[in-house]
Amino acid sequence: MATTTQEAPGQQEHHLKRHVGVVGLLFASVGSIIGSGWLFGALNASVEAGPAAIISWALGGFMILLIALVYAELGTMFPLSGGVVRYPHMSFGSFASYTTGWITWVAVATTAPIEVEAALQYGTKYAAFTSEHTVDGEAVHTLTALGYGAAVVLMAVFVVVNYYGIKWFARVNNVLVWWKIGIILLVIAAFLISAFHPGNFSDHGFAPNGVHGVFTAVATSGIVFSYLGFRQGIELAGETDNPRRNVPLAVIGSVLLTAVIYIALQVAFIGSLKPSILADSGGWADLSFENDFGPLAALATILGLSWLAVLLYIDAIVSPGDTGLIYTTITARISYAMARNGNAPKALARTTDRGVPLLSLIVTFFVGLIVFLPFPSWQQLVGFITSATVLSFASGPLVMVALRQQVPDEERPFRLPGGHAIPLLAFFGSNLIIYWSGWDIVWKLMVSVVLGFVLLGVFAATGRVTAPRLDLKAGASWLLPWLGGLTVISWMGSFPEDPLKGNRGWLNFESSIAVILAFSVLIYVIAYAVRLSPEDAREHIEKVREEAAVEDEQLEGSAPA
Repeated sequence: MATTTQEAPGQQEHHLKRHVGVVGLLFASVGSIIGSGWLFGALNASVEAGPAAIISWALGGFMILLIALVYAELGTMFPLSGGVVRYPHMSFGSFASYTTGWITWVAVATTAPIEVEAALQYGTKYAAFTSEHTVDGEAVHTLTALGYGAAVVLMAVFVVVNYYGIKWFARVNNVLVWWKIGIILLVIAAFLISAFHPGNFSDHGFAPNGVHGVFTAVATSGIVFSYLGFRQGIELAGETDNPRRNVPLAVIGSVLLTAVIYIALQVAFIGSLKPSILADSGGWADLSFENDFGPLAALATILGLSWLAVLLYIDAIVSPGDTGLIYTTITARISYAMARNGNAPKALARTTDRGVPLLSLIVTFFVGLIVFLPFPSWQQLVGFITSATVLSFASGPLVMVALRQQVPDEERPFRLPGGHAIPLLAFFGSNLIIYWSGWDIVWKLMVSVVLGFVLLGVFAATGRVTAPRLDLKAGASWLLPWLGGLTVISWMGSFPEDPLKGNRGWLNFESSIAVILAFSVLIYVIAYAVRLSPEDAREHIEKVREEAAVEDEQLEGSAPA
């Protein structure tokens, strides 16, 4: 891992600042979770799974909670900005941290653009930001020329707000999150009070697409995507005043709170539908609304709640906008962490006197604009982001168990009970989510991973990385078989069921579960066996501590928000 960047004589080095308190950290996670997913997820999940979408939301929340528990232990051990990237470096070295960091960066860099697209789709009611097209037989809303222009402006706003530092970000976000929570609770109450038809849960089948639909909904309809913001409690751990208390509260609390909210929203959505709408649509698979710029606003209008529809159109700018703001912050800090690890150009680790990684912010802005070109709609991007983000999380369980052997005496303010049980389940669950997302998404994700390896070669050849070694045995020995195995299993599998998507369909639902479980255990064991030696792990950890000590010296006297 790279040590603190050396500046030229007379040039002051600046660092990230600890301005986030317990409420700010929890709200960063909750605010990131409640983004665009809830605005579209209730309809998308209903189409895929029918009323059994309730099970999909609960299952998705449980699987993400397992991952969150792992990161609660890691985040309190090492409260570092960009921790999801830096933890693999401690246990498995530079190659593992680069690969995880690249996947993480791809996932977070594409999230701000999808939130912008969500806001503009709802905004199409008032201006022609999007137009409806059919892609692979699915109706999607893609950006128009006006939409692209608006997207550029919104992305620029995210950068400007972040430029003024994490303290101002926390203040803005706290206000916006109160709004977001209030609106979603208001929608649930209004739908339940206005109409509730119990027959909707059975008249057209509770699970019309069977278990296949229930699990597909978890990965592709926006369910897992809607929970992924819990990571902000980890990424901002280095900028909170009391990580021992604040990180577990933010990570675990945000998942539990939003799971209850999302399940209640799904129940309210299904129950408030007029039976005639389902009958006219021919069941759940073809459920849609006329002039559907946003499904929740469309349903509110049908129910005669025009005032609620107006609020939803307003919230469709506020909620995705706030989440986009958060992910702009996080993307810049991932770049910062990769540079600190020595796996990316060191210029990305430089911060302003406000504690802001400015160059990383600028890179985030331009990458976001590029993402709009191949993925001009929310529907086209959500599955990719879900798989990429879960793939980046999946190394966490392996890191946690490795660190327990490498540094068993290290203080763990929050220690996850159960030995190997929860981390193995979390790793297994991550692989399932990636598999359920389908071959048409997995192959694109793996192409982006290969692109990352190409960039690593370029960085190394041009001397733009400072890591002294790649630690290939500890990293590549399990990473390459893991990524290659996921690709092959997805190609052999039955997700999606469309034969035109290119996957073979050789594995049915039951056999795929068994194969992925066996595969997960194999990779888990390999990673555990090839981890860095305790001496090498301690060396990496000590370098992190040296860096953190310098930052603490700079941060002395700064007050939490």
